[in-house]
Amino acid sequence: MNELILNINTPLFEGILPADRETMLGCIGYHIGSYEKGEIIAFEEENLRHIGVVLSGAVDMVKEDLWGNRTMLVRMRKDELFGETFVCGASNTSVVNFTVSEDAQILFLPFDRVMNSCTNTCVFHHRLIENMVRVIAAKNLELMRKVEVVSKKNLREKILAYLSLQAQIHESRYFEIPLGRIELADYLCADRSALTRELSKMRDEGLIDYDKNMFRVF
Repeated sequence: MNELILNINTPLFEGILPADRETMLGCIGYHIGSYEKGEIIAFEEENLRHIGVVLSGAVDMVKEDLWGNRTMLVRMRKDELFGETFVCGASNTSVVNFTVSEDAQILFLPFDRVMNSCTNTCVFHHRLIENMVRVIAAKNLELMRKVEVVSKKNLREKILAYLSLQAQIHESRYFEIPLGRIELADYLCADRSALTRELSKMRDEGLIDYDKNMFRVF
């Protein structure tokens, strides 16, 4: 079995030893997909049967409107999951696209096999189910934070709310954000040029300082 899978540091496998993971995954079943930047793993309105674990690269949860305007909701990086919010509901239809933002390898697990104990009633499978519930709760919290940011009245307030959140996550006023300017504009539902101008104004006014993705808030 792929060593990358056995040693991945995903919250889904927390508390499950590599030796037990091999047995567990053999029972559940899995497959690995490789994708290039720009590829779409799953389309809006597609029925999802699997959850994805990012082994390498990054995947964006993207919502597009009728006119093609994109809103980037969440970016999943190495060890993080995607698709679990949709496959666990009454309807397993996705309401977003999952797009590869960096060349990626993805571990796919069948959700029904993850959430239902096998006939062996393995102890580590029960732990897997507990971990899955925690992951879903954490993703919902992340989406709530997104709503809190984009619900601000203007672009400056959105930027400050996002940077405040990142400062809290990093427990520092000096931190690196995980998004480039294009991705940040998508995340904030803003025009990239307007975002660049506002960041420059905020730096001139002494509210923030930045160098590429490194920011300091005052």
